[in-house]
Amino acid sequence: MTPLANSATWLTGYIPDLPTPFDKAGEIELTAFAKLCERQIQAGVSAIVASETIGEASTLTPAEHEAVVRTAVETARGRVRVIAGTGSNSTSHAIELTRRAELAGADAVLSVVPYYNKPMQAGIAAHFRAIADSTALPIIPHDIPARTIRELSDDTLAKLAQSRQFIGLKDATGDLARPMRLRSMVPLGFRLLSGDDTSALAFFANGGDGCISTVSNVTPELCQVIFSSCRQGRWQSARYLQSRLAPLAALLASESPAALKYALCLLGFMRSDTRLPIVELADAAKAEIASALAAIGEEDLACEDWDEGRLQKAT
Repeated sequence: MTPLANSATWLTGYIPDLPTPFDKAGEIELTAFAKLCERQIQAGVSAIVASETIGEASTLTPAEHEAVVRTAVETARGRVRVIAGTGSNSTSHAIELTRRAELAGADAVLSVVPYYNKPMQAGIAAHFRAIADSTALPIIPHDIPARTIRELSDDTLAKLAQSRQFIGLKDATGDLARPMRLRSMVPLGFRLLSGDDTSALAFFANGGDGCISTVSNVTPELCQVIFSSCRQGRWQSARYLQSRLAPLAALLASESPAALKYALCLLGFMRSDTRLPIVELADAAKAEIASALAAIGEEDLACEDWDEGRLQKAT
């Protein structure tokens, strides 16, 4: 576990929201999950997310959730941070998941705005403060109004961020001006992370610190190159590489997480099985995923071979 006193400078770049592999019987395949973790670590990520949106967290029991987080921690062995998804629309359940994640060795938790209940802003703030009171772990709120109906307002976030325990925000609102707006409202060092691969580049350009990503599960090395290009001011190179990923990113977002699982299955990393209410992709969607992967392969965008010389030539 990372001590709270540590800086959150590690919370940067493309951070994969990992899927949870299942077998035919619907049981978790922890060996396959450990391999997904190791692949990301070898690609140079700063952190991995376990048991959150892409991990089908809402279908996991508390014991399964803890097992997935513990596997991530044991695989990481301190080489990268492990962020556990511990959100729920029930504050008491979110607290239970957070405490289990802390016992499992997580470095931070990612907790979504309460969904379905439609709480007022005072209720959202009280929810997050109750979670903070239950743990010593750093907390990253997840704002995704498309799923929760209620947004985490700028003012509510700014109030929460006054506590050093709140270290960043996963922003899936689609409001690309938000990073610039929030910078003056949150403490120096508070990290702003996109939750949307399709607009991540614009989010970075407006001051974002990284992206909690789906597509980086498929192309982790390429995503690291894109972010490095942004940080070095090589925006033309970053835009070119992002444009090559855009069709796949859009497909993954449209049928999440079934599309991601199918893509990783085609690449040989895991089975494509999901849990209800998520079902297998239709044949037409499978064909689109296969085509998008083939296009990336044809452009040889899979790894670190994209040095500056190649990028300049391509762009």
